[in-house]
Amino acid sequence: MATRTDRRAPKRGLAGLGELLFGPSFRHGVHPPEAKGLTEALPIRRMPFPEEIVLPLRQHTGAPSRVIASVDDRVERGDVLGVADGYVSVPVHASASGVIKDIGWWPHPSGTMDTAVRIQVDRFAPQLTRPRIVPEWRGLTPDQVRKAVQNAGVVGLGGAAFPTHVKLNPPKETAIEVLLINGAECEPYLTSDHRVMVEYPERVHFGIRVMMQCLGVDRAVIGVENNKPDAIARLRETIPEDLDIEVIGLTVKYPQGAEKMLIKAVTGREVPSGKLPMHVGAVVQNVGSIAAIAEVFETGYPLIERIVTVTGPGVRKPQNLIVPVGTKTRDVLDFCGGLTPDATEVIFGGPMMGVPQPDLDVPVMKGTSGIVVLTEKESARPQALACISCARCLAACPMFLNPSRLGQMAQLGLFERMAEEYHLEDCMLCGSCSYVCPSNIPLAQMFALGKAGLRRAQQRAREEQAEKERLEKEAAARDQAEREAAQEPARKEREVA
Repeated sequence: MATRTDRRAPKRGLAGLGELLFGPSFRHGVHPPEAKGLTEALPIRRMPFPEEIVLPLRQHTGAPSRVIASVDDRVERGDVLGVADGYVSVPVHASASGVIKDIGWWPHPSGTMDTAVRIQVDRFAPQLTRPRIVPEWRGLTPDQVRKAVQNAGVVGLGGAAFPTHVKLNPPKETAIEVLLINGAECEPYLTSDHRVMVEYPERVHFGIRVMMQCLGVDRAVIGVENNKPDAIARLRETIPEDLDIEVIGLTVKYPQGAEKMLIKAVTGREVPSGKLPMHVGAVVQNVGSIAAIAEVFETGYPLIERIVTVTGPGVRKPQNLIVPVGTKTRDVLDFCGGLTPDATEVIFGGPMMGVPQPDLDVPVMKGTSGIVVLTEKESARPQALACISCARCLAACPMFLNPSRLGQMAQLGLFERMAEEYHLEDCMLCGSCSYVCPSNIPLAQMFALGKAGLRRAQQRAREEQAEKERLEKEAAARDQAEREAAQEPARKEREVA
């Protein structure tokens, strides 16, 4: 069992007063309108199965799943359609019973086309999973727990969709001291995690119990922003007596839910540049992912549905819904009464870090925490003006970067310099800089393009290096062949003699 980490020491001075009044937090950040009133008090309800389910094989960070199903196959809810294609990968399961009618290209929420399995849902099927063995977590080794989580297809449900079993397997030389549960949900509009904590607190605690045993830690902390007092109360009153779980109310500030910001607020530790939470003794998991882990060991069900907040001024009936993974966006919006006449933009995720969707046929993914519909008023794009060097972006950046200078580098296409001199890779694209910029410069979008350009440059450099090594190997082989050919007459003369 890992050594218990010390409780975070309170701050002094004005910072300590702010923490006393508003809860722990981090330096910098912004305060966008919360806009959670549309759905924060609405209970979770289940959406009916649509006529068609579309399941992309790329729904998580890492290698996409490898399809093993075929067209015209009859599948039941929970059947495996694609297996994990590597360690950082998870399977994809059928979220409804029916017949596979196609496997091919389909619009992906990332804006690209990707391979997807299309299922014609059987409207007369009971939509039950096949009988399955429920893992008894008490008798499992950590490796077996991780394998069960991977086989269930569980990924981070906060947006990044990083395979959960990888987080449960830190290197042996890295001591994990505390498990942090991210219940901040700092993105405007979104309330799915809020409702999970209010309606399923026992499930959250059970998931924490399983993760604590797997990681070998004896302390867990749930961080929840103070704008969710009902969630904080429900979590505190249901804490199991035999577990050391602390529920901390955090300052309402964006991006409080970012891993590094949560660690700083709860433990006072700072994750160094280029390092991961495990390097400061912490593992961070989203509260929705914790509930998904609990469901695996309660029912044996894989991750085939998730809670999605459908909200925004552009949707007629905002709701918190249990949605089968693979449901098309238009089907979800139709169930919520459709769009208002002035709706102009549909976003997967929140308005700060979410991805606008150009096609309503894109499916809900494992990592889709919300569908936010904005009107022309909210989605207007003011003209970008020249930077006035006001330094508001520096004061907002939670990573203490220089967004102004990074933006200048991005405009010049100096992507490698952005990474080497200005730490581009530390940017988490939270959008705080864009939010406060009086010149309306789309800094976060420019940094996203910069990261993409950097990846292309790095890939090109790897390809050039591989080509150079190939040519050098071929040249060495030719030289060796020429030397052997030059030595051949002398060798024959020696054989004759």
